[in-house]
Amino acid sequence: MKLYRRGGRRKTVTGEPVGWAATRRFGFVDKVATGSYHVRVRSVGLKVLKNKLSEYVRLAAGGETVLVTDRDRVVAELVPPQAGRSPFLADALLADAVCNGWLAPATIGGGAAPPRKPIMTFRELLEDLQHDREDR
Repeated sequence: MKLYRRGGRRKTVTGEPVGWAATRRFGFVDKVATGSYHVRVRSVGLKVLKNKLSEYVRLAAGGETVLVTDRDRVVAELVPPQAGRSPFLADALLADAVCNGWLAPATIGGGAAPPRKPIMTFRELLEDLQHDREDR
């Protein structure tokens, strides 16, 4: 269906109106997609970002991409965290340190911790503590 525009209204080559006018006149609705496959992207200037940073961070945490612009030039992106990323900062810092070669991961297999060898029994520990307190 080829479209052309004449007098501000869109019509097909045969002269039939397109859109809501066609629905009212001919009683049919074109099959159209109700949504989009495009990811929603917002853009924000540096000054506005500075004033409303927490709002834009919440948007990025919710899955939205935010483009940061400086004089209409994109300088950074706020994106949601990757699916496999840990929510804790310490885990991310350790993973970054391993990637940069600053740390080496443990070579021992992922078994349980080595067994503890108690130095003394609990009763002996309490007696030793009581003895230390009597000296004061």
